[in-house]
Amino acid sequence: MLKTYTGSCHCGAVRFEADLDISAGTGKCNCTICTKMRLWSANAFPQAFRLLAGENDLTDYRGRGNSVAHHQFCKHCGVRAFEWVDMPNMSGSKYYNINVMCLDGVDIDELVSAPVTYYDGLNDNWDESPAETRHL
Repeated sequence: MLKTYTGSCHCGAVRFEADLDISAGTGKCNCTICTKMRLWSANAFPQAFRLLAGENDLTDYRGRGNSVAHHQFCKHCGVRAFEWVDMPNMSGSKYYNINVMCLDGVDIDELVSAPVTYYDGLNDNWDESPAETRHL
């Protein structure tokens, strides 16, 4: 069931609102940036995401050879509350990965009972789960 969540970076400069169904599932990726940042995400399409504050406080980072993912960091506290991905050649659409740990008041029981999909971004094999997921 869709629920509207608010969320923010650590210092609160970047604030957003997103309509998410946590029970539908979350995701974790093993690519180098997601592993180092420990990203645990829920997806939202553009119509379900609203940046409320902090557009000028965001820094956009795109990894080596990555032309689709825009990792948005607060330039004050360094927290990545969300990122956006534009996949015109694959899914045909833009979507947001919302860092579920940046959501205000998320129900921890709902979060840990939701299914988790693991992505093998490290090997650019997005349709398969990585062999090792315990560290994610």
